[in-house]
Amino acid sequence: MVMTEKTPRPLLVANNVKKSFDKVNALNGVTLTLFEGDQYVIRGASGCGKSTLLYLMGGLDRPTSGSVVVNGQDLSQYDDDALAKFRNTFTGLVFQFHFLLPSMNCLNNILLPARIAGVSLSNIKENCQEFARELGVDHCLAKYPFQLSGGEQQRINIIRALSLRPKLLLCDEPTGNLDRKNGQNVTRILLESAKHFGATLVVVTHDQNVSSHFKNELVMEDGRLIADSRNAAELNLN
Repeated sequence: MVMTEKTPRPLLVANNVKKSFDKVNALNGVTLTLFEGDQYVIRGASGCGKSTLLYLMGGLDRPTSGSVVVNGQDLSQYDDDALAKFRNTFTGLVFQFHFLLPSMNCLNNILLPARIAGVSLSNIKENCQEFARELGVDHCLAKYPFQLSGGEQQRINIIRALSLRPKLLLCDEPTGNLDRKNGQNVTRILLESAKHFGATLVVVTHDQNVSSHFKNELVMEDGRLIADSRNAAELNLN
């Protein structure tokens, strides 16, 4: 029997996406296709539009024009409630600042997306506890965020983002507040975890030390994609 290579399935398609804030153009027509299960880094200087693009991918904002289609669904057709559900169940979000709630211990912070989604907590809790053991932060689950180091807080943040096994994991400068050693550790964890869970991973960074760990790299400048240095995706650079 002849085995044929499986054609990768597009997960996210951005078509001529533009975004303006008052008279400032943050994105100037971005077109690209990202594929299911792949891992991407988007690199560029501060203010180049990379975070804005990430927020549009995650349904955190809406484009001024153009479209973002995720898993075959045009996000512009979603109302606010549908977008909130999409963010909660389909995407995992990791930011430079962990946004862990100080009034909750770390386990309850991790379980918050599941509570919002109204799903059973028993399996989610067991899986997250196991994941915490793998990442070496199981001793942190009963603690509060202020009792943790920066690296520990970011690992708890990653567990929370992956708690509902999202198909799309979006990370905005996830190592920005970490020293080099912890930054490398978090980058490794993101890559390994996305592969383990079968998530498409997109990491935004200005740090070449982070981007060097990815085989798929996109480069942005002045609101445009200017390079696909490692054949990362289908995109229009015109």
